[in-house]
Amino acid sequence: MENKYVVIDLETNGNSPKKGDRIIQFAAVVVRNGKIVEEYSSLINPMQPISPFIEELTGINDEMVKDAPLFEEIAEKVQELLKDAYFVAHNVLFDLSFLSEELEQAFYKPFYGPVLDTVELARVLFPTADSYKLTDLALQEGIVHSRPHQADSDAYVTAELLLILLHKLESLPLQTNKQLHKLSSSLKSDVDLLLEDIMDKKQKKVEYIPDHLEIYRGLALKVSKNEEKDNKEKRIDSQTFSIKEIEKRMEGTLPFFRKRQGQFKMMETIYEAFCDNDHCLIEAGTGIGKSLAYLLPAAYFAVQNKKQIVISTYTTQLQEQLINKELPLLKGTLPFSVSYTILKGRSHYISLDKFEISLQEKEDNYDTILTKMQILIWLTETSTGDKDELNLSSGGVAYWNKIKNDGNFSLAISKAWAPKDFYRRTRLLAQKAHLIITNHALLLKDSTALQKSLPAYQYAVIDEGHHFEKVATKHFGHKFSYVGVKLSIQQVGTFEQKQLYYKMELFMDKEGKGQKDPLFNQLVGDLQIELDSFFRILMRYTKKTSKKTAYTNNSFRIKREDTKEWNNARNSAERLVFLFKDAIDAITAKINRLKQSKEILTTKQVLVTERLAEIQKEWHDYLMALRVVFLREEKHISWLEADIRTFPNNAVLFAQPYSVGEILQKEFFAQKNSIVFTSATLTVNDSFDYYIRSLGLTKKNYKAEQINSPFPYEKQVKLLVPNDIPEINTVPLEEYIAAITEQIIQIAEATTGRMLILFTAYDMLRRTHDLIKESGCLEDFAILAQGITNGSRMRLTRNFQRYEKAILLGTNSFWEGIDIPGEDLSCLVIVRLPFSSPDEPLTEAKNEEIKKNGGNPFTENSLPEAVLRFKQGFGRLIRTEEDKGFIVVFDRRILTTTYGETFLRSIPAVSVETKKLNEMIAIIKKWL
Repeated sequence: MENKYVVIDLETNGNSPKKGDRIIQFAAVVVRNGKIVEEYSSLINPMQPISPFIEELTGINDEMVKDAPLFEEIAEKVQELLKDAYFVAHNVLFDLSFLSEELEQAFYKPFYGPVLDTVELARVLFPTADSYKLTDLALQEGIVHSRPHQADSDAYVTAELLLILLHKLESLPLQTNKQLHKLSSSLKSDVDLLLEDIMDKKQKKVEYIPDHLEIYRGLALKVSKNEEKDNKEKRIDSQTFSIKEIEKRMEGTLPFFRKRQGQFKMMETIYEAFCDNDHCLIEAGTGIGKSLAYLLPAAYFAVQNKKQIVISTYTTQLQEQLINKELPLLKGTLPFSVSYTILKGRSHYISLDKFEISLQEKEDNYDTILTKMQILIWLTETSTGDKDELNLSSGGVAYWNKIKNDGNFSLAISKAWAPKDFYRRTRLLAQKAHLIITNHALLLKDSTALQKSLPAYQYAVIDEGHHFEKVATKHFGHKFSYVGVKLSIQQVGTFEQKQLYYKMELFMDKEGKGQKDPLFNQLVGDLQIELDSFFRILMRYTKKTSKKTAYTNNSFRIKREDTKEWNNARNSAERLVFLFKDAIDAITAKINRLKQSKEILTTKQVLVTERLAEIQKEWHDYLMALRVVFLREEKHISWLEADIRTFPNNAVLFAQPYSVGEILQKEFFAQKNSIVFTSATLTVNDSFDYYIRSLGLTKKNYKAEQINSPFPYEKQVKLLVPNDIPEINTVPLEEYIAAITEQIIQIAEATTGRMLILFTAYDMLRRTHDLIKESGCLEDFAILAQGITNGSRMRLTRNFQRYEKAILLGTNSFWEGIDIPGEDLSCLVIVRLPFSSPDEPLTEAKNEEIKKNGGNPFTENSLPEAVLRFKQGFGRLIRTEEDKGFIVVFDRRILTTTYGETFLRSIPAVSVETKKLNEMIAIIKKWL
């Protein structure tokens, strides 16, 4: 007999039945034999007023329910519907708790049968979904959901979703069903009972494995297509690259094609740079279509010259856009075949051997179990094995770190997984692709690595190029973390491999009798003692030498000074260096003994050898960090980041070069024929000088082109500066926050939300957010704030777009990379000009170096850096030719200082007005 599923949805007058909140609408949809067979719904009189919030959310008001039945009048029908059924709901515990409370109050038994949560099922069966909200899942699965937050509509949509989920569960291989069943008893709903029914049916039949799947070492995997296609490109010569011909093809193949002269100019510039072996800088304004403008000439040049071209981005979001949107469009435009692939760092990819072993472990952590189930489904769908495809919880991310591909495990199990290894497969594809998509960090790591991830290449396009110098500075820098170092020392003392559930002492005596090597044991103990001593001494030194502002931002500059405190820190670092050297020598001897052993190594011994080799590399990096900061005369900026309240557990020592220009010139530019940098923000006051200096380019080996946006900004944007708030540096911070909060509230009411507010510091963001909430003036607005409202940057952005009246407060990453076109964003507020704090260690050190060399720190470093960031923030408002809106800059220095002109000259020409608040509100209301 087929199972009976009753899908329930309730609308309620609050969130807590225990506090007296009641049901105002009940709906049930009955599913049997793969079909919806019955529907029932009713409004319910809750015998209490319906709150304005619930009325706005559901559309149900007091008038609508005054003549509706009480719950006890429909309780018998509810009991009849639920008899011998699975209770199904989207977030089942909410609906079940409410319904059980109402049934008890009506003197009926609560529901004690099996339950299914479609949120939980969807998380397992749709592991790559962006969101698990009902409206989002309905959109993803093509289900029409016309009346969200009305119980009858929600119940019917949930029932349709349930049918899709059940079909997917039933269509999985029996092996996957068994593995899911083994894990499912720890879920919140009764998925284990559902799986038992499915397996009972399947075991009575001969199983058919679909062609797109295979069972390999007990795991169901998507069959990888033969990537080595017979890819016979049409032979073309240099004359084939014709802008006129390209324009004709784009017009004939691209949807919504619009001719943009700047896009064709960019194509020509890049193609010439590749042909002439020149480096190239291109600032391409918003709306140029720069992705296709560099992909198209790159494809022509790669195929014509049988060369590989690397495309590097800063964000994974842009990588996915290139792979899923831009490159498929490109293929339809070209008169020849072009191959491409994406290559990320090794840790982005799953280690199938680690996952195989992990499945054998007993586990009681809910997030880990759910993530294992998600991955079992994902492996039947993924062609890449890339973590970025998955929607993981924070606990899921922690589990991923145990099964990610770090190159240290596959030998320990067998070589059987090598042909299926996703990272290996991706690298093989990269060896043959015309275009390779990667990121700045991997590109730089590859430039200095002995073992290369990327194939040998001479040509590259660096998109989001304004980030490249900072990524390079971090790459060529060093890091020494108290927790990271302590953990690796402890691991060497006692090696614990949790995946295999065993503990094994690393260093035995020479006879191998299972006792610790007492000398090495002493060395490990000394390392731990000296590490604690080193950070205590370092903290005393930095507290004495740093400015008071360091205590607020937890960053303490390290300067070499001939003082007792400095000498103490230096001596402690020297002792650590000697201890690490002795420990590395001991590790090397252990590895050599294991490798030279005539006996076949056990799995445990291979694991030990691999982990030892990894620790050996880590400790070499630690040695380098200590030497650079304390023992060498190198031009590095050093600082300690630590919260004195939790010291030393969060203490991290950093060292970065003052400038990476010389390093990049030697390690990168001199090794490549042509590197093209592009971004919407490379110039300051129409000059590339600041960017050129930061990269270390010389005027002999680069071209530069500034291509302005085609958008009519003067018709699309008004920039307003209020003149009735104090200048930011002339009043206490509390007074300034109170002033801007009043302005924000009135502007929000005039624009009905749709407002993005950019801050330069999280503390000001938090205090402004709290003051807005405390005022009670914007209660009907959704107020979303980075670091306060849960969710990633992209999730906050999506939620902002969903609400009709919304305000989004952001800092740091929100100044760039978010795309909110159309009416969803009509007002951008910039709270203050984005200067870095002069007390920040990196800024302070760079300014000191410039001053020492006779330069002007403000004009050469602080101002251009702030202008580039301001341009990024400015670019958030206008994303299409039809967009329209206001930019409000609270920082009056943009008009009252001479350097304010540099900010204004660096953005497109727009109308700039300074007005009182009431005048600004009038302008906004009239223009929108």
